[in-house]
Amino acid sequence: MPENSKPTIVLVHGAWADASSWNAVIVPLQAEGYTVLAPPNELRGLTTDSAYIASFLAQRTSGPVVLVGHSYGGAVITNAGVQGGEVKALVYVDAFIPDEGETVVSILEGSGSALAVADPTTVFDVAGYPGGPEGAAEAFLKPETVHSAFAQDLSEADRWIIVATQRPASFVANVTPSGAPAWKSIPSWAVLGVDDLVIPIETQRRMAERAGATISEVNASHVSMVSQPEVTLAAIRAAAESIR
Repeated sequence: MPENSKPTIVLVHGAWADASSWNAVIVPLQAEGYTVLAPPNELRGLTTDSAYIASFLAQRTSGPVVLVGHSYGGAVITNAGVQGGEVKALVYVDAFIPDEGETVVSILEGSGSALAVADPTTVFDVAGYPGGPEGAAEAFLKPETVHSAFAQDLSEADRWIIVATQRPASFVANVTPSGAPAWKSIPSWAVLGVDDLVIPIETQRRMAERAGATISEVNASHVSMVSQPEVTLAAIRAAAESIR
């Protein structure tokens, strides 16, 4: 790459969020001269969600890309990273980093996650949606789940914003097996939230080490890119510098 060029940064949000969850990251990266894109993640199923992001990469980017995923978005970039665009680095933020055949549900089994409970209705409000597979439903986080387990280090006002604006995820997304992982051929970085109650730190660390990721930790909840964005920014900058 020419010395003065920068890769495009593509940010993929997770469940119960939208692209605004990246606002604290987008503003400083744009100020540093990066082109930053934050497409919608459809949250309907890992295969189709990954195909959408891959199509976005193919059509909306040119040149090298740093592909970043938060939470379930990590599973999406693991699949999309080898399907479209010129992805040169992966950054995982409080994220799932699945191997082939794994699902979100299988990764969380026995992890101690606040969401891995016998009765999902204790942490989610469940509703059907049109156009989904037979029997499919989508999950909204209960307000108490947001306050106590999802974003416990944000202000109360910000937690209530999440409650109000969350994009629900289909349960289909959590049980779709992952495909061939991009991290086997693309260098990766991982930001691990020490106080993450959705994907506990030991589960994050196991996945990140397996992927050979460059690891950093932050004393933050599952939404560390909101509460302490500097750690995520540092990982993205390091990934970007590695391919310049």
